[in-house]
Amino acid sequence: MGQEIERKFLVVGDSWRQGAQGELMCQGYIPTQDARTVRVRQVGDRAYITLKGPAVGLVRPEFEYPIPVADAQIILATLCQPPLIEKTRYRLPLGNVVWEIDEFLGENQGLIVAEVELTSADQVVDLPVWIGAEVSYDPRYQNSNLARHPFRSWNA
Repeated sequence: MGQEIERKFLVVGDSWRQGAQGELMCQGYIPTQDARTVRVRQVGDRAYITLKGPAVGLVRPEFEYPIPVADAQIILATLCQPPLIEKTRYRLPLGNVVWEIDEFLGENQGLIVAEVELTSADQVVDLPVWIGAEVSYDPRYQNSNLARHPFRSWNA
């Protein structure tokens, strides 16, 4: 069974930008019930559909499959709940992990979040100086929730 184990943090400062490689992404969510998500993501000339189940602590089931880009574009335009999530994802290898830093655009502009995928829920990770508050357990920072309640609307 596929699973995702990740920790998520807010980012402070810009020192993380040195050496980070970015890719523009567009993703959307097909409405579901409970804590299950169906995501469609396009990254350049690649596209994926991802199914995620409810989390237990930091661990949740995850299954991801490549799909044709043309199909992804139709699904994003017709089946996904607006607004779509637009972001640039930067990958930054540090030590024995790879940090993924998402700089959000569009309705979530101003939000920068760093994620690190773990091999186990108790894996110890050295936190870089640009890591701020941990938001792993705060559902507002899940991309599926950012699609329903964008960051720009939080102060409204």
